[in-house]
Amino acid sequence: MIRQLKILIAPEIASTARSWQSWRTFPGQVLLVTLAALIYFGVRMITKGAEAAAFKNAYDLLSVESALGLDIEAWAQSAVLDYHWAVTFFNWVYIWLHWPVIIVSLLALYHYNRRRYTLLRNAMIVSGALGLVFFAFFPVAPPRFFGGFTDTVAELSTSYKYLQPPSIVNKYAALPSFHVGWNVLACVVVFRSTRSIPVRVFAVASPLLMSAAVVLTGNHWVIDGLVGTALAMIGLYAAQRLGWLTRRWQEPAGEKVGPAGIEPATERL
Repeated sequence: MIRQLKILIAPEIASTARSWQSWRTFPGQVLLVTLAALIYFGVRMITKGAEAAAFKNAYDLLSVESALGLDIEAWAQSAVLDYHWAVTFFNWVYIWLHWPVIIVSLLALYHYNRRRYTLLRNAMIVSGALGLVFFAFFPVAPPRFFGGFTDTVAELSTSYKYLQPPSIVNKYAALPSFHVGWNVLACVVVFRSTRSIPVRVFAVASPLLMSAAVVLTGNHWVIDGLVGTALAMIGLYAAQRLGWLTRRWQEPAGEKVGPAGIEPATERL
């Protein structure tokens, strides 16, 4: 009986041991990601552009949007302001579908698919570094600073002040929008890492909702989200290439290695 019990529980003990062992590098990853975030927000805060330049650049972007037929911000926000439930909904999307989604995605990928976790982490670092160049040399004032727009998040919500205190916010960093770009990035990686239909539906819906929310809350121009997404995809490509080169260096000679981020079909999140 005792022998049979040992046989039954041995796999569970081994599985638990492997699970704890797989998280042994987690503190180091927390330190690395926290350091990267502090550098990002620190540089973003101290590179606040001049007010005059930020408004001039915003008007220039509006001219581009007008030529492309994308200048829908004022019309779009005015269409929802009279509906309290809609304003509240998109405020919540803007606040709770950004950092919470990114953090949960990183944690889930770290646990279930370490290679995809590294891919997402590196892509965020690369795209964030590119974004800092825009923040430093091309400051842009967001719609909420212009007449006819309402800052719905600041006026109708207090949660965002705790998630991202005003003291660390660069108010002239509308371009690019990583609220959109990093949500697209996280959800692309998650979508490719799972076969779960609900998770995949969320991975598609989340960036679409965020793209609407950043405009409807008065925090970004349409073009901000497009540029944020473009930089996120550049970051993803760079992270894939970096991962591919790293694996080539680590693999035995003669063994073929596929592109980074392309996993066997049986892998699941």
